[in-house]
Amino acid sequence: MEYSMVKGGKLLFKGDKKKSKKHKKAKKRKHEDEKESGSSSVKSGGDKDDVKHGGWWVCHKMEEITGNICIEIGPQSYVSALDNGLFTVGALRDEGSGPAPEEILMALRILDTEKVSLKSGFGKYLSTDEKGKVQGRSDAIGVREQWEPIFQDGKMAILGSNGCFMGVDEEGDIVCKSKTAGPAEFVQVRSNLNREVDPLANVPLEERGGKVYDTEVNYVKKFQSFQDRKLRVNQDDRSHLKKAKRDGTLHEVMLDRREKMKADRYCK
Repeated sequence: MEYSMVKGGKLLFKGDKKKSKKHKKAKKRKHEDEKESGSSSVKSGGDKDDVKHGGWWVCHKMEEITGNICIEIGPQSYVSALDNGLFTVGALRDEGSGPAPEEILMALRILDTEKVSLKSGFGKYLSTDEKGKVQGRSDAIGVREQWEPIFQDGKMAILGSNGCFMGVDEEGDIVCKSKTAGPAEFVQVRSNLNREVDPLANVPLEERGGKVYDTEVNYVKKFQSFQDRKLRVNQDDRSHLKKAKRDGTLHEVMLDRREKMKADRYCK
């Protein structure tokens, strides 16, 4: 299986607050010049932890887990994808070095939930198998491909769809087998994106309205054939759509509802 590296965005650091007003304008002008030229130098800003990890900073809230990320499962070591679809602990990285290409994942927020999907550089979504091993073999996002980052007391753990937390077994494989989060399950999710990145950047425009009805109407407008120029929206009870959002089956349910209207060019 050929590995395609997930390309990361350039990291732009904000400068620290200046103690002297004498150089404030000059440093501000320098920062603006760096921003226009796309400079991503770690030395231009960031704290010592960022520099130690090659410019990859720790995510402290859900909104920050988007785009290119890596999961630090031990000091200077990250969850790493294997070409057989499984995951292991990567090699220990030197200070100042970031994750290797096979240790970079793409995080996508699941709309109206506190969950994300994780996609490896092989183009496959992460899930858990029946034995609790983390695998990257899925082509689409379903219930099993959803992960819930848990933040508590300054620590973080990642809950899988099987109700267990991500961790490492004795053989160094990445698994989800523990119902509780302890030191072996505590991780840090790191990102190299601009910290001012739009958290909805990876959310389809049709789903940014927030309400189920608006989302359904937007997709009807997108896919309906409009042969008679009339918008046809299924008027059946929509209460189950909210549950479908939580379960990760919203798109399938909306497609079934549109199919009943027989006006969608993607429906049978």
